[in-house]
Amino acid sequence: MAALALAALANAHGAPPQPPAGGPQAAIRKNLAERLPQLPAIEEITATGIPGLYEVRLAGAEIVYTDAQGDFLLQGQLFDTQQRRNLTKERIDKLTAIDFGALPLKDAFKLVRGNGQRKLAVFADPNCGYCKRFERDLESIDNVTVYLFLYPVLGADSVKKSQHIWCAKSPAETWSNWMVRGQPIPAADCDAAAVTRNVALGRKHKINGTPTLLFADGTRVPGAVPASEVEKRLVAASAPAKP
Repeated sequence: MAALALAALANAHGAPPQPPAGGPQAAIRKNLAERLPQLPAIEEITATGIPGLYEVRLAGAEIVYTDAQGDFLLQGQLFDTQQRRNLTKERIDKLTAIDFGALPLKDAFKLVRGNGQRKLAVFADPNCGYCKRFERDLESIDNVTVYLFLYPVLGADSVKKSQHIWCAKSPAETWSNWMVRGQPIPAADCDAAAVTRNVALGRKHKINGTPTLLFADGTRVPGAVPASEVEKRLVAASAPAKP
């Protein structure tokens, strides 16, 4: 469990502050902004299932917790011990989910294994060591279509390699030859604007590392998780929605 950071914020004269109009959300927003100006921008404040405890969503998907006056700030994971659920993780997963159907698949190339029925999108950099390890592990996964979005975030050489891969006669084969078998990437030129669009798309959705995996149910997984975890999530993403 992540460590909890607790900040007690006291009134200078010892008198309780008067809450502003607008209820707890307004008081929290006002007091945190005044007392902790270094805090990232507050995007949303919602009540939790615990009386008096509020979730504060900061820029992006960072979650902290506070009381109704913003006098205390709590950073860490909130667990429901009865249902054995990590409520903080569930909330972040929901906030970072991406509509798979809205992905611009024309800007990705496909790697198809078996019947290809299950779907997975991967944002990867050709110079990323973790991506190479993940690609080797991914070869053991069957019956999946992988939509590979070239996402060169590790420098100019990554951009150049991504452009050559995109422009290759067979991007999927060139990608696998380089990532799995270490074969050089042949130079190739074409309109590689898709690579630029992928970087913009990733930044829009705050994809900050590679590889990043996106499953058909909208869930996102950052990092090179083992093949067993990929398989588990593919099964979950393919399961019929509960009524």
